[in-house]
Amino acid sequence: MKSLPKSIITIVLLGLAYTNVSAQFNIQDKVKNKTINRIDNKIDQGIDKGLDAAEDGVTGKNKKGDKTKTENADSENAGTGEAMPSETKVAAPQEKPSMQTYSKYDFIPGEKVLFFDDFSSTAVGDFPPNWNTNTSGEVVTNNIYPGNWFKLLGEGCVALEEGIKLPDNYTIEFDVVYSPKEADNVAAEFGFYLYSAKNPKDLYEGGAVPGENGGIKMTFGYRSSYSAYDVSGYTIDGIKDDAAMEAGKKYRLSFWVQKTRLRVYLDQVKVFDLPKVFIPGFQANMMRFELWESAVPMITNFRIAAGLPDMRSKLITEGKLVSYGIYFDVNKDVVKPESFGTLKGIADVLKENPTVRVKIVGHTDSDGADAANLDLSKRRGASVKAELAKNFGIDASRLESDGMGESKPVAPNDTPTNKALNRRVEFIKL
Repeated sequence: MKSLPKSIITIVLLGLAYTNVSAQFNIQDKVKNKTINRIDNKIDQGIDKGLDAAEDGVTGKNKKGDKTKTENADSENAGTGEAMPSETKVAAPQEKPSMQTYSKYDFIPGEKVLFFDDFSSTAVGDFPPNWNTNTSGEVVTNNIYPGNWFKLLGEGCVALEEGIKLPDNYTIEFDVVYSPKEADNVAAEFGFYLYSAKNPKDLYEGGAVPGENGGIKMTFGYRSSYSAYDVSGYTIDGIKDDAAMEAGKKYRLSFWVQKTRLRVYLDQVKVFDLPKVFIPGFQANMMRFELWESAVPMITNFRIAAGLPDMRSKLITEGKLVSYGIYFDVNKDVVKPESFGTLKGIADVLKENPTVRVKIVGHTDSDGADAANLDLSKRRGASVKAELAKNFGIDASRLESDGMGESKPVAPNDTPTNKALNRRVEFIKL
């Protein structure tokens, strides 16, 4: 057999440093055999790393202009704009979790959408108009996750420009991708504060402890933590080290407030459940992202909604339930796993009323062609029907599905919030 170049053997030896020490005997013979037949075991994984790196160096793969495996994996995302921060090695997106993995996920989004921003109406490179900051930020795209993202930069805070008056019961949700500013920073994090401001236009009111009537400071990144306070000072705090984010991975952060109670979810995991974190009568009107030099978060699909939907009353008594808690990716008909709580609630109502039959109707906003939206809405209605039958045990003969596309709007399609109102699934009692 022809001898391998010394450079390849050197790289392979480096790869072997991560494998079983006992494999260090007869390494060169092992390498030669490896080039003929790569055996799938722990020792050979180290050799694989060395061979792959050497082959890339020889063939010039991944040079500028070549498509990477990540870019080829989703043609919608390839070449759409700015890549993820270069300081961080970004893993390819993981396979979407199944609905069953969310079996303990009890989060149900609020019924009335108060605010929504997916930054689709903001040009890439601009700062979104509904937000304010004393640091910096811009709307970007990336080569892994579709859509526009609001990248929060610098050290300071970012918040809704006018604040928002929140009721006793509401939910806040957003997608987030977090990256340490320095690749070797193992303690990178960002903050999300919820509080009662005296003047919502004063972006940095109270400094590190904002709000005259109290609030809660939460951090996410290498861990999750919170510190709550009221007019008397700090009240309770907590840390959850195992609720950490991986750099470059997309997460859904969800917050559910019911009077004095706050529940916080990181994807399908309930991170905190604080039944008495707010004093009676506390009313938040401001939320802000707190930024330090350690992390660079990007957010999208920021949604605030009020009130827990009364599924039983709406469907059984009124004969129609309009749901905003069933989620799909843009232009896709696959029901996202975070819809579990809403679907479970609907399934429970149907199980309690076994003679009731319903029609599931999908609706879209006006973006895109009419025919495409009609087809998408019909496929979404059919997907919801399939989920209720497959994962929640509802007899499919009790369910019909249809779609109306953009033909039945409930609000003008002129703002991200109004478009979010038009994207809905309706359940009609037959």
